[in-house]
Amino acid sequence: MPECQNCGSFVTTQYVRVFTPDEVDEPRVCPNCPDRLRDGAEVREARSKRRSE
Repeated sequence: MPECQNCGSFVTTQYVRVFTPDEVDEPRVCPNCPDRLRDGAEVREARSKRRSE
């Protein structure tokens, strides 16, 4: 099962297919990451903490 490299959360293979390059099996950041987020092709630190549900 693919996992986020930042927080270790499970991500679906569909998420990996859409948000990572073809040669990468695990994303650098996912929607569950409280401290980092995708910004185009880059990953940056979040300006504010995300709300956990």
